[in-house]
Amino acid sequence: MNRAGALLLFLVSLLCSLPAQAQNRMQVSLEAETETVVPGSEAMLAFVMRPEPGWHGYWLNPGDAGDSPRAEWRLPAGWTAGPLLYPVPDRLTLLGLMNYVYERDYALLATVQVPENAAAGDTVPVQARLDYLVCTDQLCVPETATVSTQLRIGAPGQADPAFSRYRQALPRPLGAEARFAIEGGRLRLAVPLPAAARLDQPHFYPLTLGALSHAAPQSLSRNGDLLIVETDVGRQAASIQSIEGVLETSDGIGLALTAQRGDVPAAGVPITTPAEPGQDGGPAILLALLGALAGGLLLNVMPCVFPILSLKALSLVRAGETEAAARREALAYAGGVIAICLLLGGLLLALRAGGAMVGWAFQLQDPRVILLLLLLVTAVALNLAGLFALPTIAGGHGLARGGGVRGAFFTGALAAFVATPCTGPFLGFALGAALVLPTWAALAVFAGLGLGLALPFLLLGFVPALRRRLPKPGAWMERFQRILSVPMFLTALGLAWILGRQSGVDGMALGLAAALVLGLALWWLGRRQDRARAWLPLAMILIAVLAPLPFVRTVEAGPVMAEGGLASEPFSEARLAELRAAGSPVFVYFTADWCLTCKVNERAVLDQAEVAAAFRQRGVRVLVGDWTRGDAAIGRFLESHGRSGVPLYLYYAPGGEAEILPQILTVGRVTSLSA
Repeated sequence: MNRAGALLLFLVSLLCSLPAQAQNRMQVSLEAETETVVPGSEAMLAFVMRPEPGWHGYWLNPGDAGDSPRAEWRLPAGWTAGPLLYPVPDRLTLLGLMNYVYERDYALLATVQVPENAAAGDTVPVQARLDYLVCTDQLCVPETATVSTQLRIGAPGQADPAFSRYRQALPRPLGAEARFAIEGGRLRLAVPLPAAARLDQPHFYPLTLGALSHAAPQSLSRNGDLLIVETDVGRQAASIQSIEGVLETSDGIGLALTAQRGDVPAAGVPITTPAEPGQDGGPAILLALLGALAGGLLLNVMPCVFPILSLKALSLVRAGETEAAARREALAYAGGVIAICLLLGGLLLALRAGGAMVGWAFQLQDPRVILLLLLLVTAVALNLAGLFALPTIAGGHGLARGGGVRGAFFTGALAAFVATPCTGPFLGFALGAALVLPTWAALAVFAGLGLGLALPFLLLGFVPALRRRLPKPGAWMERFQRILSVPMFLTALGLAWILGRQSGVDGMALGLAAALVLGLALWWLGRRQDRARAWLPLAMILIAVLAPLPFVRTVEAGPVMAEGGLASEPFSEARLAELRAAGSPVFVYFTADWCLTCKVNERAVLDQAEVAAAFRQRGVRVLVGDWTRGDAAIGRFLESHGRSGVPLYLYYAPGGEAEILPQILTVGRVTSLSA
């Protein structure tokens, strides 16, 4: 803190501030993330700060003038509180003084350690006194708020969704070491930052006092994958060996970093803000687009997509489509696929902009969506198996084998929706990059995913030579259709298993009962070709789909352990840091029950006795992060490694940084990690 500047403001505003003492200009409340906490755990609390219009509070480093908040806790014996955690600040310049402030509502977070001997059922009061400075452009008032909340000791409580927004406002760890150098009265800071990262009026906020001049302008440039920040040095810069601070990359989004004194390359290509995609992000955007296209193409071989694609291809043969009709169907199919990918991608971006820490396939973390998918896939499988057909009700075509533009569009939408649990080769990088690209580029990546998924049918529609290579129509097509029902039934079985993992045995039984009722209703509806008499089976279909939804709920999961011989424990960043500090090699993997790639890797590689033996022999510790039900902490960790979904496999050698493994594992690749 600049004591001289703060004293000057206090002296100037002292007389003016006295009348204002009767009413605080900053409303402060203390909120808990959960009302119920577990003994031995950490409780997250928030000082929620709401300044009146025209007033502002201060960051941990207030800048050239001001003062940072100070908290004095009043906790029961054995309870301890950690330091305050600050969101990324704003800048305010007054009379040539640069201040780091908050001119909006904000929250200061702190963790409170609950002792192991806390008695279940007790209600514990938590009190704190917060001293802070609140100012306008002409007036500063020191204020004090005494606030309190209560915590009950017991089973984990429901988390307040507001805390996702509070955490989203905190700077994220950079995950790499920055460097700085001083030359000719200028400080040059080199920050490792991918070219794809979005930059919108970036600024470096120092936490190390005296390192740089707060009010001096900062110039930014690119030198390869380094962002170079140049500005005037501070009064104490010559004696400083490391600089801590926050690099704001865009409004309210920042990276916490520590820079060590060392060699820093010269300034590179100047950048403008916001970053010009063609200059900074062009190659990364192109790579993300190509990855999404290739990943979407590979999704066509998944058991839930391949039957749908095959039937659409055979529908062209069966119907003897003209060139124009085949092209229309191909475009409609592609339109349905791309529309769903854009819809899910846009919703994902909107949720993240609102503070929710979600990633690709976020909708599958809700068991009600799994139930709807189970019923939909079951209906398609029964249709392929020949249990029912709806020639009069549905105009002669079922969804999975429908013809015409309308049928092709909805079939494409179905294929895209059931393919979203998968993030195979190429997709991990592409979807992770989409979350740091500008919105228009991110949507382009999601559209590229849809285009890759639709590409085989587009080729069939627009290349007559490929259609001529398809077998001629005949009785074999009916048998082939029955065969295609097998992977769809397997998909339905997998969805029922996921539903059971998310909502327990009761939820799975309810889903299977609904699927049985749906199958009977569809068979009945297929037999009744008279529209006037179809109301009863239609009512049964509605009941099968809608009635179970209110009763399917997420149940609490127990500790996540590997199902084979690989000894493991649940992932947490604190546990990872503890193991690394102890010098242990650590293998971390993130999975979800609805992730097909994850389950294949677990069954084929991670559950093998050879892997378990190699890890035991070399003392490799294993942490497992389960993202089936959604977890904001895991979501943030995935994002910090450039991923928006699972799987993600990391290996930390003793004293080393994370090595990211391929998304398709082999036994040899995994066992060689600890060699």
